[in-house]
Amino acid sequence: MTRLHEKCALITGAARGIGLAFAQAYVAEGARVAIADIDIDRARNAAAAIGEAAIAVHMDVTDQASIDAAVAETVEKLGKIDILINNAAIFSAAPITEITRADYARTFDINVAGTLFTLQAVAKHMIARGKGGRIINMASQAGRRGEPLVAVYCATKAAIISLTQSAALNLIEHGINVNAIAPGVVDGEHWDGVDAFFAKHEGKAPGQKKREVGAAVPHGRMGTAADLTGMAVFLASSDADYILAQTYNVDGGQWMS
Repeated sequence: MTRLHEKCALITGAARGIGLAFAQAYVAEGARVAIADIDIDRARNAAAAIGEAAIAVHMDVTDQASIDAAVAETVEKLGKIDILINNAAIFSAAPITEITRADYARTFDINVAGTLFTLQAVAKHMIARGKGGRIINMASQAGRRGEPLVAVYCATKAAIISLTQSAALNLIEHGINVNAIAPGVVDGEHWDGVDAFFAKHEGKAPGQKKREVGAAVPHGRMGTAADLTGMAVFLASSDADYILAQTYNVDGGQWMS
């Protein structure tokens, strides 16, 4: 029997990249998934490609009404939510002297408030249902230490690690295990923008930062979305029943804790 047989999962920011890889891996393990994303057309295409075990729901994690509607739609269509992955997030980078209040507010609103209030909405459903559940937050190696040009993003991911601990200690009395995954550098379309930023602020040629980052990983390469799916399945499975409040590094050896 597959490890997530008859489980239902809501995954935010799942129309592409890491979130989509999680959705595909969960379906392969026997789950049904709701692909939640602000880009509903892309979410629908992703769900259609996966098949009958996937649905698409619109969710804007900065809008409480949108969060509540997405949770309600998921419960209506799948019958329940056993697993939540808080994956929706944005990257932000600027020298300290160039950080704007608008960028700070937007990044915290999506990365931290979006995670907290989606977690809250799903936790309420899980508590009312009385069957427990699993919540997995996406942190980052950036939450483990500061970076000179990535202060705001690093701060949001540090907040996710702390939020995971607090939520886990609060919700375990209801049988809800809360943990987090901290990826390292993960290759994907977003890295085009990241590389361009560092090319501008560090005087590097296009593509140079990406090559340097990959070479610096002890494993010898950047990560991929597929590298993260094993941990996401494990934390959602019965194998992780006694685990809570932890943030697991899946980063090719970049951070040891």
